[in-house]
Amino acid sequence: MEPRRNNWIVIIGIVFLIAVMLIGIPFIVNNIIQRAVDKALSPVEQTSQQLKTQVSNLLYPTPTIIPDPITIVHEMRALARLETMQYSIEKVITAEVGQGEFAFLFGDRLLFVAHGVVIAGIDMDRMGADDIWYEGDAVHMRVPDAEVFIATLDNQKSYVYDRTTGILTKGDTNLETAARQVAEKEIQQAAEEDGILDQAQINAEVYLMRLMDALGHENVIFEYEEPLP
Repeated sequence: MEPRRNNWIVIIGIVFLIAVMLIGIPFIVNNIIQRAVDKALSPVEQTSQQLKTQVSNLLYPTPTIIPDPITIVHEMRALARLETMQYSIEKVITAEVGQGEFAFLFGDRLLFVAHGVVIAGIDMDRMGADDIWYEGDAVHMRVPDAEVFIATLDNQKSYVYDRTTGILTKGDTNLETAARQVAEKEIQQAAEEDGILDQAQINAEVYLMRLMDALGHENVIFEYEEPLP
């Protein structure tokens, strides 16, 4: 009885071993084959990726900017500007040429989204010694009118949103430049219409009043050549 039992154990062990081999060997073989295929295809994939990169560089080249090492300074001037107000403005500009009956052949049209900055304040250099005087315990100050110091585009945020050219034209090379020039004027005009100069004047007087108060002059009176509205 005992020898038969041992024989069954041996038979079961052999069957189990065969089953493991039947299941494991295909897995091992597939793994080896997959590694061999991956190794064989790796140079092909690298070459394909390099080819895609070269084609992309040809279709969408990255511009190379080389500034001239020579710098020419035309003018240096000392400034005494008190900047008291800043506006950030967005404006959409449409620029177009050749928009007639043959626009589909020779026309050129673009939409330019302009982000600009306008800075205003007073020029302290316009104040002289006779613009500050005392009357009793009060200090009188004649402050110059506020003016716009800077009205410029933010090139990092400004961009051409859309451009349409005719079939027989490559577009006007100066059209975007013209749009940018108009955008700067429009941005400044929009800021002035919104009251940037009035607010800059008020902020300048508040700043000067705090400055005079810190120097011990509590009573400050501002004078104007023309009455404020």
